[in-house]
Amino acid sequence: MSPDVAAPLPRVTVWNEYWYEKNVPEVARLYPDGIHGAIAQPLRDAGFPTRIATMDEAEHGLTDIVLRATDVLIWWAHKRHDDVSDAVVARVAAQVHAGMGLVMLHSGHFSKLFRLLMGTTCTLNWRVDGQRERLWVVAPHHPIAAGLPAHFELEREEAYGEVFEIPEPDELVFISWFKGGEVFRSGCCFTRSRGRIFYFRPGHETFPTFHDGNVRKVIVNAARWAAPGLIERRVPESVLVEPLEVF
Repeated sequence: MSPDVAAPLPRVTVWNEYWYEKNVPEVARLYPDGIHGAIAQPLRDAGFPTRIATMDEAEHGLTDIVLRATDVLIWWAHKRHDDVSDAVVARVAAQVHAGMGLVMLHSGHFSKLFRLLMGTTCTLNWRVDGQRERLWVVAPHHPIAAGLPAHFELEREEAYGEVFEIPEPDELVFISWFKGGEVFRSGCCFTRSRGRIFYFRPGHETFPTFHDGNVRKVIVNAARWAAPGLIERRVPESVLVEPLEVF
């Protein structure tokens, strides 16, 4: 591609359980278009081709056709981790290994998909008290931190605390401090085969986190960073080869 020609924006699929908005009035008031709608809006505003998929669709909306047309999958989940089909989890994980980007939000840390890709329990300490979270940018030159201040605050959020049982991140972009005293690795980058993964901590359903301008900027930056770019998407496989030289 010529350096004067802009690369196409990544195709994004936003996946949401879509349970709380239909069953908890407080969440429905905060997110009348669904949590997925609030996540998708800044992506659409930035020009990203963005589709929605939810739990109760056939194959959870994550068919092979949808995934092959997805450059970056953004995942929000909390209550229904165990209801996600193992076959769909394996399908999504295979596409991540093949090069599809994944942005995992908030309680998605405990999803089958994230635990499979991390290979650990992904457990942590938590407390829902609606107090302040301060996110510190510890990698200010990272693309996901572009346009952000040195730190920003969310006045009401669920608290997470270490120890977060994940592998050591390839890069750490954000660390959170909570009013109760906890600290947490809240912006973690990983690579699995050809796929880039970003875990971003904020986003409890009873708080207006996905309406916050800095959070929205992180989501757009993360989608851009996680996109495979010009890399060919294919599932890694073992290949029998002949020797290059015979002695």
